[in-house]
Amino acid sequence: MAEDEINYASVVFKSNKNPPSDDKKEEETVCDEVNVQNETSEQSADTKGFLQDSDKIDEETRRPHCQCLACCLGILCVILLSGIIAMMVHQRNITNLESQRDNSTQQIRDMETTWKDDNVTRAQWSIDQYCPKDNNGRTCKACQSGWLNSTSICYAVNNAERSYHKTWEEARENCTGKNSDLAVIVNEAQKKFTTDNSWKQAGISGYWIGLKVEDGRWKWVDGTNLTNDLWIEPPVNGRCATSLQSQGWRSVNCADKNAWICEKKLCLFKYCQT
Repeated sequence: MAEDEINYASVVFKSNKNPPSDDKKEEETVCDEVNVQNETSEQSADTKGFLQDSDKIDEETRRPHCQCLACCLGILCVILLSGIIAMMVHQRNITNLESQRDNSTQQIRDMETTWKDDNVTRAQWSIDQYCPKDNNGRTCKACQSGWLNSTSICYAVNNAERSYHKTWEEARENCTGKNSDLAVIVNEAQKKFTTDNSWKQAGISGYWIGLKVEDGRWKWVDGTNLTNDLWIEPPVNGRCATSLQSQGWRSVNCADKNAWICEKKLCLFKYCQT
């Protein structure tokens, strides 16, 4: 109710023996009206103050709740954003793995194709080497073309020009590249055969065989020790053995350049037909 509104109260006058005068009645009436106005004003002021205090309390109560709600929403947004980023990274990793898998699969296929082609080429080379073709078809031999056969062993005598001669290590690498090794001689028959085929010719002072000094002893490339020391000079570190027709074996520096003799087992082919 507004402050300037006036409430009029009813006044009941009791009868007295000495009733008040008209002036006195009017004065009492005015006083009553003023008192009513003051009471109403006080009540309105108290009511407004109470309402204002209530609004302040409600606002102060709502403020922490709003702040807490905003904080929760912020945390939720951060969690959602982190989840989205994690999903994107995971998807990218899956894509990369799939790409790597496809590349690896293709590389394996290429390797298989190359391996098959190489095997076919190697098989054909083996057939041509061990079973040369002539007018009567193919006739297989125990040793491939250019190799000598003796006592179940095939020997290759490499007597190229001196400019192609090799050190002992280089000569062994050449033999291993042909699926063979430097010659290992274990009996008199093999020794005689290799010596007889270590042809003496211009520019050749010897042929490397698979004998080298290791740990103060003569050893073959297959790891066995030389059993007959009468075949060669006493062991000296850094020395390797050569063979030469009519001169036998000699101990020379392993870094010298010489021709060489490779050996491998006989081929298992028996017969090939076109």
